[in-house]
Amino acid sequence: MPSQIFVNLPCKDLPRSKAFFESLGYAFNPDFTDENGTCMVVSEGSIHVMLLAQPFFQGFTKKPVADAHTTTESIICLSLDSRDAVDAIVAKAVAGGAKTPMPVQDHGFMYQHGFEDLDGHLWEFVHMSGEPPKNA
Repeated sequence: MPSQIFVNLPCKDLPRSKAFFESLGYAFNPDFTDENGTCMVVSEGSIHVMLLAQPFFQGFTKKPVADAHTTTESIICLSLDSRDAVDAIVAKAVAGGAKTPMPVQDHGFMYQHGFEDLDGHLWEFVHMSGEPPKNA
């Protein structure tokens, strides 16, 4: 059986975060959704993001939960089919209240842009349209 990935992210306001990601076109698995968390389906059968209410998230670790508005705990990077798709999801995110902490990066073979979601988590989206340059 292929591995699946479940990224777990704390959310200060779970219903608000769920509505934000729904506005970007993501669906949620109702079998894994309650007042403590929800399972966002990124890629059916392989990639999921568990948006968890912060007190529930805290129950999984003895370490303090990072405030993603002031500390970078990770950058979640997902590939998309086109540059237009990258631009579209970032535009939708900004319209829903996200920030763009970095400008668009165009490396020729790779186009990337991202946003900081409502809880400060960093999301990067890339479109690969060629091979990276060979190192000399």
